[in-house]
Amino acid sequence: MNATLSPGTIPSVYGRVQLGYVLVDSSRLADWKRFAADGIGMAVVENTASVVALRTDAHARRLIVRNRSNEDLALGWQIEGDAALATILRRLAARKIPVEEFAGEEAALRGVERVWRFIGPKKQALELFTAARIDPNSPKIVDSGFVTGERGLGHVAITTLKPHAMVRFWQEIFDAKVSDFIEDRISGVNLKFTFLRVNPRHHSIAVAATKGFAMDPFATKIQHLEMQVATLDDVAAAYRRCRALGFKIAMAVGQHTNDRDVSFYAVTPSGFHFELGWSSTGDEEGEAWPQVVHQGISLWGHKPQDHTLGDQLAQLRNGVMSLFRDEYTPF
Repeated sequence: MNATLSPGTIPSVYGRVQLGYVLVDSSRLADWKRFAADGIGMAVVENTASVVALRTDAHARRLIVRNRSNEDLALGWQIEGDAALATILRRLAARKIPVEEFAGEEAALRGVERVWRFIGPKKQALELFTAARIDPNSPKIVDSGFVTGERGLGHVAITTLKPHAMVRFWQEIFDAKVSDFIEDRISGVNLKFTFLRVNPRHHSIAVAATKGFAMDPFATKIQHLEMQVATLDDVAAAYRRCRALGFKIAMAVGQHTNDRDVSFYAVTPSGFHFELGWSSTGDEEGEAWPQVVHQGISLWGHKPQDHTLGDQLAQLRNGVMSLFRDEYTPF
């Protein structure tokens, strides 16, 4: 779809955007299969030397791991309707952000019909699509289910040296709304989190930044990816499986102050964290979150579990190195 030929635009795309898939580039396909399927409980739909693809719901693919020598990832955002897509493409064109359009095998790899790809903040690859391929057969997941629907796949958390520019990007391109904020001191670093929603899910994007000196202690483009499951028992079962399989737990089970998710954080084979959570809050509450500043990320729990001295030193090194680089922002 060419932005100049697209059928109309709309004033706001809020409520018409959701996280649709995550495409991971990694050479650790076997480890990813063990983690995502045997640990988290997703259903494997392709397992070859080049691709491991997994389902959580009716979508043909939600998490895709492609065999590449470099560790990277792309975030696929599902856009509801041609008018919403045209609006986003028009906004990108107005800001002179190049967009690549493709279909065929590359789109099929992602479980969609067509993709519009561009580079966002931190040089994060962002991809847009309108039509996901649907599998009529129920996925053979391990536990009772994943919470998706109009709220999308889940959320991502991104650490940044330029929080104002990062928040502005999501607001100007996707009409993101602020749900609330959190301030906390973690591993000796003062942090502020801004939680952005693009649909009734409390947040689809969490932006984290240090207070004072701008540092980024994480080498990965996202700090974590989150998915929600249907029951608290699902969280507990996945936690036990990840422990039994030997995957590092970054933070043990706890409950967040703002969205009240009960969750744990595991370390993926690619180094970024994976949060699996459950929440009793409904979609209707997504429009009524007060823009307050919560003190502390957790009401209880979420204590570091397998965080070693080596991990602390690596984060310190990453933070120091980030002082000497300029973080990319598209506008």
